[in-house]
Amino acid sequence: MTYCTTLDLLFKSQEFVSNYKCDSEKNLIAIIGGLDFVTSSHVAEITGFFKIPQLTYGSLPQEEFETSKLSSLYYMVPKEGHQYNGIIQLLHHFKWSWIGIFAVDNDNGENFLHKMQPLLSENGICPSFIQRLLQLIHMEDFPEVIQTLFNITMNWINSRANAFLVYGESVTIMWLRILTFIIDPGSKEIALFRRVWIMTAQIDFILSGFQISWDLHMFHGSISFTVHSRAVAGFKEFLQTLNPLSVSRDRFLQEIWEQAFDCSLPKPELEEMHSKPCTGEMKLEDLPGPVFEMEMTGQSYSIYNAVYVVAYALQALSTLHFNRKKTMRYKNPDLPHLQPWQLHPFLQGISFNNSAMERMFLNEKREATGGFDITNFITFPNKSFQRLRVGKIDLQAPKGKELFIDEDIIKWHPAFNQVPPLSRCNDPCFPGSWKKEIEGNQFCCYDCVLCAEGKISNQNDMDDCFQCSEDHYPNKEKKGCILKAVVFLTFEEPLGICLASAALGLFFLTSLVLGIIFKHRDTPIVKANNRSLTYTLLVSLLFCFLSSLFFISQPGQVICLLRQSMFGITFSLSISSVLAKTITVVVAFMATEPGSQMRRWVGERMGVCIVLSCSLFQVCICILWLLTFPPFPELDIHSEFQKMILQCNEGSAFFFYCVLGYMGVLAIASFIVAFLARKLPDSFNEAKFITFSMLAFCSVWISFFPAYLSTKGKTMIAVEVFSILSSSAALLGCIFLPKCYIIVFRPHLNHRKQLTKRN
Repeated sequence: MTYCTTLDLLFKSQEFVSNYKCDSEKNLIAIIGGLDFVTSSHVAEITGFFKIPQLTYGSLPQEEFETSKLSSLYYMVPKEGHQYNGIIQLLHHFKWSWIGIFAVDNDNGENFLHKMQPLLSENGICPSFIQRLLQLIHMEDFPEVIQTLFNITMNWINSRANAFLVYGESVTIMWLRILTFIIDPGSKEIALFRRVWIMTAQIDFILSGFQISWDLHMFHGSISFTVHSRAVAGFKEFLQTLNPLSVSRDRFLQEIWEQAFDCSLPKPELEEMHSKPCTGEMKLEDLPGPVFEMEMTGQSYSIYNAVYVVAYALQALSTLHFNRKKTMRYKNPDLPHLQPWQLHPFLQGISFNNSAMERMFLNEKREATGGFDITNFITFPNKSFQRLRVGKIDLQAPKGKELFIDEDIIKWHPAFNQVPPLSRCNDPCFPGSWKKEIEGNQFCCYDCVLCAEGKISNQNDMDDCFQCSEDHYPNKEKKGCILKAVVFLTFEEPLGICLASAALGLFFLTSLVLGIIFKHRDTPIVKANNRSLTYTLLVSLLFCFLSSLFFISQPGQVICLLRQSMFGITFSLSISSVLAKTITVVVAFMATEPGSQMRRWVGERMGVCIVLSCSLFQVCICILWLLTFPPFPELDIHSEFQKMILQCNEGSAFFFYCVLGYMGVLAIASFIVAFLARKLPDSFNEAKFITFSMLAFCSVWISFFPAYLSTKGKTMIAVEVFSILSSSAALLGCIFLPKCYIIVFRPHLNHRKQLTKRN
């Protein structure tokens, strides 16, 4: 029928002769149409031979119809693919991931499903069901139709989807309305119709015949894609003046009038009318919305623009003709003899502002750039409706940003408890849990599983939980990360206060002992044990106690450099002094034997040499350590779950253990020498006291290593400070407290005769 009509349009005059024009006055310059794109493509198969431009305004063209294939086509409406992208963006905007799909059961519907299903899957959206709606019913298929309708209603009722995507034609509305009678003939259960209907641009709500009396309340709140349109000045006034009873009669207008008003116009061939007569008082503006809309629809706006596109192209061609009519190089025919193919260069890239003050433009693909409007369908008790424009699809916007929608002005169906409504397979997995797919179900349906220990999820519906960064830890609800507190041994906390108090107490006690020794420096008990070494040992112990305070303060670059080196040097000085005192005692007794060669070693020089040589070796180790791998402050973020430990990294474990090892060698040497000299006869012999002090000293540091290696953070530092204080206190207590006891409480024993007394 389309081929026949097209040929008739091209060639028929008095009689139809294919490919021959009998009437030279008949000059077809362009075609605007048709209503659906299939018809337009059939027309183009014939008109394409003659290069006649065809401007389509109806259903959206599919992507596979390229301009190279049908070169005479111009698209006044967007291609179908733009609508697909708009649907995806709309679903994402409202977070609708579980939807029902209705599609008309024809080639267009199948093509829609074929293109739409992969897009939905790629964008995390699943169909709860896919239902095809019949176009026509044959009586022999009536039982199957009833069964199909029953299946559709069951899918509808049982689906958790609140968003239904509908692709079809005007007849699709009829089928959906029939379903409501099957579900609820009285339309009383409003909750059953608690759905958001997403209508594609091909669907028109204009009803006719027995459908006019139908209630469309179930579609209240629907969201529709419509071809972009704007109000054209004078259009509504034009509709208000239309009347088929006027002198200039239009057969098409008469049929619309009779159907819309359910009346009959007088016809000469009929003697009597079987229905009420049409009168001049009948106005289109008085009809309800489902019968006739007074606003310019997208189709009308596209036709309006198409007419002006052709008009502007003809004007441009006319201007060019008159500007070049004197030029022999370009021979342009007169306007009455224009050929359709001459219009193509002027149609491509044409641009102008229409009377609606909107720019009209055809791009290089021969497509208009108007895009889509998104309208909200609002129904009223008198069975009329209104379309409220709530957004648009802007084809000129950056990819992925084409959708604009103002959801604040959308009127949703009153049955919804929450707006915007949810449309999901199941409740979302809230922060603190993650989505686990259910075997055999679509990926939109899942179970919610709590995050494992040490992991969090901070958004809804996360595919997996993740660990916090190293300087954070999960909160109790596993919804977020909390910054770990930076901790270190301080003077403000109880442990730091205890250690600092002990260090200061021992420092003042050592100062008191030093004062007592210095005050009684000329007494036999002080003079008998090398006063210089005694002073050196006491001063070094003072520094030992003070060095422990470096471990309690906040680790910094300077603190880390001084901490271990000061500790190593002062302790080496103390042990060297003890070793020198022990060797001095041994040498002194060996020198008392007749003919002994050791007399020349008796004196302060030997003690000074021992102290300097032993201490300088430790100083060299520390200097080499600081020059090569110096200690530095660092954050230990792994040792404790909720804390970051600010500590000193020793830089080189080798040098650290060299310092401790060297002190151990000195301590063992002192212990051995003192142990061998413990029975030398003398009332003021220090060898026994040194033996006990070094035994305590070695016991402390031997137990230090396993305790140090098995602890972390502040406890590790506390172990080292305790070892420093206890080992230093052992030296102070075992060596000097007996002497101070004699000096203070038993002064009668502090005489020379006690020095030479033999038991």
